[in-house]
Amino acid sequence: MDRAFAPDAKSRSAVRPKPVAAIVAAAAMVLSLSANGTANAAPRGKSNQIRYEYVPPKNPAHQPIHDQMKQGRALENLQELLSPLRLPYPLMLKVAGCDGVANAWYENEVITVCYELLAEIQKNAPKQDLPIGISRADTMLGPALDVFLHETGHAVFHMLEIPVLGREEDAADQFAAYVMLRLGKDEARRMILGSAYGYNIQMPQGPHVTVRLNAFSDEHSLPAQRAFNVLCIAYGADKTLFADVVEKDFLPKKRAEGCGYEYEDLTFAMTKLIAPHIDMRVAKKFHEVWARTVSARRARLARPSDTPEVKPDRVGTGGKP
Repeated sequence: MDRAFAPDAKSRSAVRPKPVAAIVAAAAMVLSLSANGTANAAPRGKSNQIRYEYVPPKNPAHQPIHDQMKQGRALENLQELLSPLRLPYPLMLKVAGCDGVANAWYENEVITVCYELLAEIQKNAPKQDLPIGISRADTMLGPALDVFLHETGHAVFHMLEIPVLGREEDAADQFAAYVMLRLGKDEARRMILGSAYGYNIQMPQGPHVTVRLNAFSDEHSLPAQRAFNVLCIAYGADKTLFADVVEKDFLPKKRAEGCGYEYEDLTFAMTKLIAPHIDMRVAKKFHEVWARTVSARRARLARPSDTPEVKPDRVGTGGKP
């Protein structure tokens, strides 16, 4: 099974096996589930149901983003990543202008990501690589991929009627982090840390901050919580790969103590609920293409002057972001 979706083979109490063994065992486990009918429901739908559209931007300032995405085949790459999903009907990935609102949402089998949000991600990127070992390009690719995968989580829950216990926004964040962690060690680290940077840049800095009371009423967790959550899932998945996240106190040691259990819970849910809806034959073709195309896009994004700064009017909260 493709590493982007394949659950780890470890049980909820077993020691995590070596990476190669984990992939093989995960594939065997899912095959067994399919063959023996132990999954909650038989897979329905079919693979290769992802469609995409680059809508011409309304704002001329967003034209460079549109052109850069098309030249880099950004949506085609996402189509390749998500093609193993067995869906009952097509899912559209769309980038479009949103009249000054920096937002993204899923609705009626369409994922819409606004050029304004992508412009904001690029505006927030640092001028140079970060000391933790990720590039400037990663601070754009990570948050952008996180947005698309988060909305895909909403789409999967809806289209496949996946039960969600708790807040759907948190579940969509977990779905996105899990898929990123299946991209291979180097790519997973870059995308996870890039995504965490995207949340970090949104939150007040310092050990003591003031937050408006109504911020706690939002259906989304606060940016700081989302950053800690994704880092915890990553650390729980691979304590060696993400050791410096705890050593440098990006993730508090107290929280880190339970991250292995949090990752096991997520793996268990993905195994039971999502894995039966993955076409393994399609998945096998994915990883080599993804790694090659993302590496090329990272090289193009490494130059700070590629895209002019575009400041959106406001950050929107509509739809299913």
